Amino acid sequence: MEIAGYIASLVIGISLGLIGGGGSILTVPVLVYLFSLQPMLATSYSLFIVGSTSFVGAVSNLKKGLVNVKTALLFGSSSIITVFLTRKILISNIPANIANIGGFTVTLSILTMVLFAILMLIASFVMIRNNRKGIELQRNEPLKPKLFRLIIYGISIGLVTGFLGAGGGFLLIPTLVLLLGLPMKEAIGTSLFIIALNSLFGFMGDIGQYTFDWFFLLKITTVAIIGIFIGEVIGKKIKGDELKKGFGWFILVIGIYIIVKELVFPASGGH
Repeated sequence: MEIAGYIASLVIGISLGLIGGGGSILTVPVLVYLFSLQPMLATSYSLFIVGSTSFVGAVSNLKKGLVNVKTALLFGSSSIITVFLTRKILISNIPANIANIGGFTVTLSILTMVLFAILMLIASFVMIRNNRKGIELQRNEPLKPKLFRLIIYGISIGLVTGFLGAGGGFLLIPTLVLLLGLPMKEAIGTSLFIIALNSLFGFMGDIGQYTFDWFFLLKITTVAIIGIFIGEVIGKKIKGDELKKGFGWFILVIGIYIIVKELVFPASGGH
């Protein structure tokens, strides 16, 4: 299963390089089902892997002038604080066994994976709709976004990233385009920068709470980063929009699989 895990890690990086986001949502399922990590530890590892790979992608986009640093810091400030506090305070205070419903024990591990699966279903819907052009047409310029709305969006994305260890690029990109009026390519680069900040600060909140296998973590991260560069090369030859739609269907299947596995066969998981 480990070989499959490393191949999947490469795919995560390739998808990130190809479509600018979405691939990182596979990280937690790969760590849980292929490397048999506990879900909460997997979300922590995911923050490091997603943060590191997104940072590499952000630097590449920064060199091309496709990262709006001011917007990233403005929008990201509330999400960064939320992610850090979620990991440092909220996660550690959630009990391992949350509830008992009709003899079925809802554990933190099961809840984490089911919520993650729901996030994957939402992500798949966004990718399958493939509405980049629609988003571009809907944005109205010049935009003067309200600070309160920015903060609320930032907190929401911070909670998703903090609790589930997912970058949330599929949520960030439409927000940056529609709410802040960024062009699509710049929104993708800026999204990667925000994801990198959110994820790495979230991981910092976990330091001292978990024991990390740094060798394993760095191996997976390196494989994913290699995938980014492969994805960028492939992306020059293939249209990203159709790939994104196909990837969306793949994410949909994985999301359904997780829900069935966790709710119907909870005892058979690696956690």
